[in-house]
Amino acid sequence: MTATAGQYHWLELSRSAYAANIAFFRRLLGDRARLAVVVKANGYGHGIVETAGLARECGVTQFCVHTIDEAATLRHAGFIEPILLLGPVPIARCGEVPALGVDCVAYNEEHLAALEAAARDAVKTLRVHLKVETGTNRQGVSAERLASFIATLKRSPHLELAAVYSHFANIEDTTNHTYAMRQLDRFNELCDAVKNAGIPAFERHLASSAATILFPKTHFDMVRVGIAQYGLWPSKETYLSYLTANGTGADHSLRPVLSWKTRIAQLKTLHSGEYIGYGCTYQTTRESRIAILPIGYSDGYDRKLSNAGYALVGGKRAPLRGRIAMNLTVLDVTDIPDVRLEDEVVLLGRQGSQEITAETLAELAGTINYEIVSRIASHIPRFVTE
Repeated sequence: MTATAGQYHWLELSRSAYAANIAFFRRLLGDRARLAVVVKANGYGHGIVETAGLARECGVTQFCVHTIDEAATLRHAGFIEPILLLGPVPIARCGEVPALGVDCVAYNEEHLAALEAAARDAVKTLRVHLKVETGTNRQGVSAERLASFIATLKRSPHLELAAVYSHFANIEDTTNHTYAMRQLDRFNELCDAVKNAGIPAFERHLASSAATILFPKTHFDMVRVGIAQYGLWPSKETYLSYLTANGTGADHSLRPVLSWKTRIAQLKTLHSGEYIGYGCTYQTTRESRIAILPIGYSDGYDRKLSNAGYALVGGKRAPLRGRIAMNLTVLDVTDIPDVRLEDEVVLLGRQGSQEITAETLAELAGTINYEIVSRIASHIPRFVTE
């Protein structure tokens, strides 16, 4: 399905690009580990239901989300596949977990008690994934608390330890992976401690997108692929590290899945010396033709792109003029011939021979590609294209 003239702004998700990215990871994994895709934050802005649908088409059978509401969204949309809830469940909502049939992260004994009560009332066994602290110092059970936590878990007959896992702190933003390897060693030590505490059988998972790409020894039983399934490299350093290890001829063609488009809502001509937008931050120096776009920071189009970014019109770059407002943005199309009302404008993606990447926008806005895509507003329609 594609956007119609009835949409003033929309996203297009390429089925073929997504399938190519999943195929890339299957080649990396072989038969060694199971592939789980992370669709939290509305599928990193791509759409949680749309992304899960594309993943299912590719044979992916494990989803990871952050909130219980995201898990409910997938269940209500008809997804029966295993779901791992990576974020905290409010104690008051632990009673909803049995009906959803999801696995939960575990690192607080208070949550274990609430989940045990919910499972007992539902006459079910709930699977929990113990997150151990290896050096990121966010969610997780420290080595000092591990024995007490395991003891509480063993006293919870309706809870099953399905897996032990952790998360890397510094595997993307550097080509020096010493700290990451220390975390890997710490993870192995803590898994051994769990085993020695009397729980001999459980899965292990540690790898994010970057770890999956760079270090096969982090794959264990499952990998959690987030940003890279959408065709975005976790960082320039990850890309460089991959090329260094595999050579420039290696299969490294992750394909961006998302295009973000809008239409011109108005065209007008300004005289030289006129101001554009709030704060009068841009003044024309010649007679200028401008295009008004019905998109702004409430849609996730970063205000820091004001007077710095550009969009594509007619296959050419059109600079942004003035401040990006809540719902409106202005382009200078003076040098682009034959621009018409409601012409398609590409904010992110390719048009003709030109392309705007998430990395380009991130550099202009002083952030990372994760933030550029994940902040695209959920009210914007998403369409899957071939």
